[in-house]
Amino acid sequence: MIAAHGRHYLVQARIGGESLKLQCVTRGKKSDVAVGDRVQLKTTSPNQGVIEAIDERNSLLYRSDQYKSKLLAANVTQLFIVVATEPGFADDLISRALVAAEAAGVKAHIVLNKTDIVEALDKTRQRLQMYASLGYPVREVSARAFPEETCATLWPLLKGQSTILIGQSGMGKSSLINLIVPDADIAVREISAALDTGKHTTTFTRLYEMDAHDTALDGNPANIIDSPGFQEFGLYQLSEGMLERAFVEFTPYLGKCKFYNCHHLIEPSCAVLEAVKENKIAPMRHQLYVQLLHESSQKLY
Repeated sequence: MIAAHGRHYLVQARIGGESLKLQCVTRGKKSDVAVGDRVQLKTTSPNQGVIEAIDERNSLLYRSDQYKSKLLAANVTQLFIVVATEPGFADDLISRALVAAEAAGVKAHIVLNKTDIVEALDKTRQRLQMYASLGYPVREVSARAFPEETCATLWPLLKGQSTILIGQSGMGKSSLINLIVPDADIAVREISAALDTGKHTTTFTRLYEMDAHDTALDGNPANIIDSPGFQEFGLYQLSEGMLERAFVEFTPYLGKCKFYNCHHLIEPSCAVLEAVKENKIAPMRHQLYVQLLHESSQKLY
């Protein structure tokens, strides 16, 4: 499935040896299909169909608030979190995206765009150092100022992968997509027309299939999934156990607390809290864990 708008979906299908894009709906009121899903469908006309079933997923990324969840993409193998030297980005969103990636078993990269804005570069690098120290690669690019260098940095990472790009508005995500996906604008217009979304082309997630014959891919197929810019990344769906395992810096200390059911909040002889005091765990990251734990206890759906 390559795009979704409300309960209307666009599926790339192969029928009789021909590759077709079909406008699809689901049976009843189901809306649990995600971009990147492999689906079973029944054609109802030459360009329309009904999704009958969803194949088993290798991964699923989604965000949720107190009332509902929002599927981001299925079967992705890696997540690119796009930030920029300017405008400013939110550390909270980066950390939440990293937690979501860990919980889904998806490799995460941070892509720092607009490195040509040198006056803000050092400060931005310092902010990202914390994530780099946790093992998350930070890739520096400038889609507009240094397009060839940007492609040289990103193309090797895309080979054989299904990659979703997320980030706040203004980070230059669209510039990156247009650079590394030939004819992306044409594809967006086709998808928008097929889903009847008019000019609102930035409000839906869409998948681009990259040509495996492209020399940069060395014969390895790849998908790029672009998502709308957003400012919040709720993770109400994650349980306490999932959360503590999704903070990679907690790993050396889990199971070493005095109490086997320690929540790592205020308990005495908590190995995680002791690591925070010793600056082995960044206080900002532990504060996020506390916030996410609180949120997960508030979900109503």
